[in-house]
Amino acid sequence: MDKDDHGLLHSRAWLPPLVAFGLLTLGWQLYAVHNRFVVPTVPQILTQLVDHPGLFWNNLLVTLQEAVVGASIGMLAAFVLAMGMCQVRLVERALMPLAVVLNVTPVIAIAPALVVAFGFGMTPKYIVTAVIVFFPFLINSLTGLRSSDPQAHDVFTTLHASRWEILVHLRLPSSLPFLFAAARICMPLSVVGAVVAEFTAAGKVSGLGSLIETSASLSDLKTVYASVLVLAFMGIGLTVVVIVLQRRLLGWHQTAALRRP
Repeated sequence: MDKDDHGLLHSRAWLPPLVAFGLLTLGWQLYAVHNRFVVPTVPQILTQLVDHPGLFWNNLLVTLQEAVVGASIGMLAAFVLAMGMCQVRLVERALMPLAVVLNVTPVIAIAPALVVAFGFGMTPKYIVTAVIVFFPFLINSLTGLRSSDPQAHDVFTTLHASRWEILVHLRLPSSLPFLFAAARICMPLSVVGAVVAEFTAAGKVSGLGSLIETSASLSDLKTVYASVLVLAFMGIGLTVVVIVLQRRLLGWHQTAALRRP
């Protein structure tokens, strides 16, 4: 076990969030006991999860698929566009305003049109999720690709390196910390995107967002908050995966060296 893995298991890593989560749970329980018709108690939420594991698991898999696939599409498209903007400034001047317009456009407004264009399957949900994560990843990717050491860039230029060689051997390695930082934002955000897609894009009624919507219409608050809890842990799980990958793949980078005591 290396130092990074040991750090993840060290009490200093997991004790503070555990204490914070415990205090939040205690506050929730105290409020719920005195407001039973507003929010369910913690035992009621946990009982709902235990009594209906298949319901939450099946819907979790659907939402997770939407989040991961949609985020992958959005981040890949953003990174490819960022490389084009980094290489050709004209591309940035032409397309960045369109990216800003896409970012400020309410996704809820375009979701019904996506259903008309792409049908009632999973495609509109993938697109909604991709749109939500696209702009944050684009900005971080562009910043990362331009973060390379100017002196190193001068050396490559002196050696008559091509733009492709500079991109592969200098810009891409320099951008990796920024890409992982963006992924830590975009992967949990993709869960929000998937739920928004399930709320707004008509079609197959499945996923935790659809379960929340159906349960809320029936005033089944236990199922609603149990679904929210599952979504929260899904977001935490995706964040942890990104952090582990970052520590595995960027152990050579100077930012990793700065974290070591």
